[in-house]
Amino acid sequence: MKNKRLVVTVCVLTAAALAFAYVRAQVLPEARPAAPPPQNVRTVAAFNSSGLPSLAGLVNEAKPSIVNISTTAVIRGPGGQGPMMGPNNPFKDFFGDDFFDKFFGNGGRREYKQRSLGSGFVIDKEGYILTNNHVVEKATTIKVKLSDEKEYDAKIIGRDPKTDIALIKIDVKQSLPVAVLGDSEVLQVGDWVVAIGNPFGLEHTVTAGIVSAKSRIIGAGPYDQFIQTDASINPGNSGGPLLNLKGEVVGINTAIVSGGQGIGFAIPINVAKDMLSQLKTRGKVARGWLGVVIQKMTPEIAKSFGLKESEGALVADVMDQSPADKAGIKRGDVIISYNGKKIKDNETLPRLVAATEIGAKAKIVLIRDKKQMEVSVVIGELQEEGLRASKKTEIEKDLGLVVQDITAEIAKHLNLKDKKGVIVTDVIPGSPAQEADIRSGDVIRAIGRKPVRSVAEFKEAVKRSNVKEGIVMLIQRENATFYAVIRE
Repeated sequence: MKNKRLVVTVCVLTAAALAFAYVRAQVLPEARPAAPPPQNVRTVAAFNSSGLPSLAGLVNEAKPSIVNISTTAVIRGPGGQGPMMGPNNPFKDFFGDDFFDKFFGNGGRREYKQRSLGSGFVIDKEGYILTNNHVVEKATTIKVKLSDEKEYDAKIIGRDPKTDIALIKIDVKQSLPVAVLGDSEVLQVGDWVVAIGNPFGLEHTVTAGIVSAKSRIIGAGPYDQFIQTDASINPGNSGGPLLNLKGEVVGINTAIVSGGQGIGFAIPINVAKDMLSQLKTRGKVARGWLGVVIQKMTPEIAKSFGLKESEGALVADVMDQSPADKAGIKRGDVIISYNGKKIKDNETLPRLVAATEIGAKAKIVLIRDKKQMEVSVVIGELQEEGLRASKKTEIEKDLGLVVQDITAEIAKHLNLKDKKGVIVTDVIPGSPAQEADIRSGDVIRAIGRKPVRSVAEFKEAVKRSNVKEGIVMLIQRENATFYAVIRE
C-alpha cells in the first residue's frame, strides 16, 4: 500500500514539474535557452561584460572602417585690410566689386582657404571610401584619417551630385578593415539604427535612434528618397554610416534640418550600391532617360480624366524625338506601371527610369482615354536636366482670368510657333487661377481635354464645365506644358 502511494506521489510530482516547466516556458520566454542564429545571419555582441544590453560590440566592430575626412577649398571673396576691403564694406553696393578691383588690384576679392570636415567609410580593402559629394566636390586637397590615426591623401574617383554620393580612394599598402553593406530595402520604420561620424570634428562619435520614416523627399535633388532618423546627425557627420543592429551599413548620413532636433536624413545604401560600378569605372553615373514631363495626379484631375484613383504619373508633355515620343506616349497619358512596378506617384517614375540600363527595353502600362494599354520603350541616356514638372496646383475658389486671342505680334514676342489657343493677360489677385499658379503670359491650349483655339472657344468650354468640380486646363509656359485645375 505504501509502495502504491509512493508511486502515485512520484507521478503527481513529475506531472506538476512538467506542467510548471511548460507554463514557465510560455509565460517567461526569456528562461528558454537562446536558439542559435541562422548561419547566414550576421550578428554582433548585444551585451557587455556585465551582461547588460549594449551597442558596444557593434560600435567596436564598425569603428575601424569609419574615417575622418578633412578638406581644403580655395574660394574668392571680399578681403584686404581696413574698412574699405572687408565683407562689410559700406560702399560695395554703390561702386561694386569691379571698382575696387580696378583701383586696389585683386585686393577687393582675395582668395581664401576654406577648411571643412566630414566622415566616410571604407568599402574595399584597397582603400575605396564612400562619402557625400558635398564633402569633397570643391576640395583642392582631401585628407583621410583612419581609426589608427594614420593620415593619407585622397583623390576623387567618381561623384554624383544628383544623389550626393562620392567615391574617393587612398593609396595604402596594407589591407583595410571594410564596412559591411546591408540592404536598405528591408529597413522598416521603427528599426533601431546607429550613426557614427565626426560631428564638429569630434571623431568617432556614436548616436543611436530609430528609423522615423522612409522615402522622404526634402528637395535636395531629383532622386530624393531619404531615410529619416532621430539618431543625432550634426555637421561633420556627413558621409558617415548609418548602421542597423547587425552592424551593416544601411544609409549614408547626409542632411540635417537647421534648428530642428531629432530629424536627420541618410541616403539608402542601396542607392550607392547601384552606382558603385559606374563611379569606379566612369567617374560618373549614366542614367536612363524617357523624355516626358510629368506632374502629380490630383483627385480633381483624376476625376476629369474619368479615373477612380489619383495614382500614377500624369504626362504633361513629351519631348520631340525622345524615347517616349518614339514609343507613342502622348500628353495626357497616365503611367501606372513601369517594368512591373506600380507607379503610385510622380516621384517614383524618375527614379525607376534613371536606374534602367541605357538601351534596355522597358514595359510601360498607361491609361489613355479611360483605356489601359501597354507600350515598349527603348530607354535613352540622360544628357542633361530636361524640363521638370510644373509646380503644385492649389485648388481653391473662384476663376479670376483675363484672356485674349494670340495675335501675330504676341506670337512673335513670345516666340510661339503655334498661334492656336488663348493667352492669359491678367490674373485677379486671390483668385483660384492665382492659387493654381496660372500667370500672365501663360497660354491655355485645352480645357477638359478639348483644344481651345480662340477666346470664343475658351468661353464656350468654360460655360460647359462645372467650376465647382474643377476645370482642367492645359497650360503652356515657355517651352513646357502642364495641367492646372481651377475650382470655384
